[in-house]
Amino acid sequence: MLTMACSSHFLLNATRYSYPSPCKFPSSSQNIFQRLLAHSLHCYSSDHTQTAKSFTWDDVLRISQSENSSSSNLQGYFEKVRYCNRNIEKQREFIPFVVEDKIVYTSSPKMAGSCNGPFGCHVTLQPTLETPEDKTSAIGNVIRCLGDEVIPGLRNELYPVTSSFGTRVFFSLERAAAPYFGIKAYGVHMNGYVERDGQQFLWVGRRSRMKPTFPGMLDHLVAGGLPHGVSCGENLIKECEEEAGVPKSISKEAKPVGAISYVDIDGHRFKRDVLFCYDLKLPEDFKPINQDGEVEDFKLIPVPHVANVIRMTQFFKPNCSIVIIDFLFRHGYIRPEDAGYLKLLQSLRSGDCS
Repeated sequence: MLTMACSSHFLLNATRYSYPSPCKFPSSSQNIFQRLLAHSLHCYSSDHTQTAKSFTWDDVLRISQSENSSSSNLQGYFEKVRYCNRNIEKQREFIPFVVEDKIVYTSSPKMAGSCNGPFGCHVTLQPTLETPEDKTSAIGNVIRCLGDEVIPGLRNELYPVTSSFGTRVFFSLERAAAPYFGIKAYGVHMNGYVERDGQQFLWVGRRSRMKPTFPGMLDHLVAGGLPHGVSCGENLIKECEEEAGVPKSISKEAKPVGAISYVDIDGHRFKRDVLFCYDLKLPEDFKPINQDGEVEDFKLIPVPHVANVIRMTQFFKPNCSIVIIDFLFRHGYIRPEDAGYLKLLQSLRSGDCS
């Protein structure tokens, strides 16, 4: 069962239990979960959803070729970075979740009252949950009990919970639930580009309209979260094959080029993401073919035209925009002479890159 109490800290008691349906929590637990999940929760903002329903590839290509956009005007880029870092000032309103004396992520908004101890008010797991498997099972039962109506887009994909990247895994948690528990999540995004006659082109995909998150919006050639126990390189090769039909002989040439990070607070969703960025120069005759049904189709678009779309529209999935902005820096499309250059560069790592 799941209980919540406050002494020197908030105690989350999560033991193995097969919840009945419909699930009923003990009254002592209802307060925390009502407060945690009281608002209507969404995986994406309504303005982006409406935009995705209304634009076509013709709109994308028309806007991309606009002559009214100055390449030195960085304002449109700043807007995309700010969107990915909404309400960043509210981080202090959340209380930490402590596992084995490590703050691994933050939990629900602060509640009234004061707590003592080295961490002050915090949430922790019942100490009888000794192994990572015990913790994974207990938290998994809670998430399944809350269900898709509370946490949209459940996909049975586990994320490792650590204090920082590459360190010991405390337990694993459903990927879709990560923002609702403030877990720092890691992903891999790849810019697939072609060079032709001295000009660079980016392959841009359009997400399936059946996707639970950001349906119909523009995306990278390849992008995805890092599942439990899979390295960046292994995951990238797998995603390349499934999302775009890129053979391993080509995808293994993808180059790691850094990482970006952001913090997005939307109601009770505390999204703390670090995205590892890769570039892959593709053969001129390569044509991507989606294998898993998550992408409708692809277009090869000149990089300056992609930049216009990012500056002037909300067509791209928000975090894809800032990965492409990073690409624009590294390939010289955004220059030190442009007003705001250093501020924009710094803003691409607004979250904790650890």
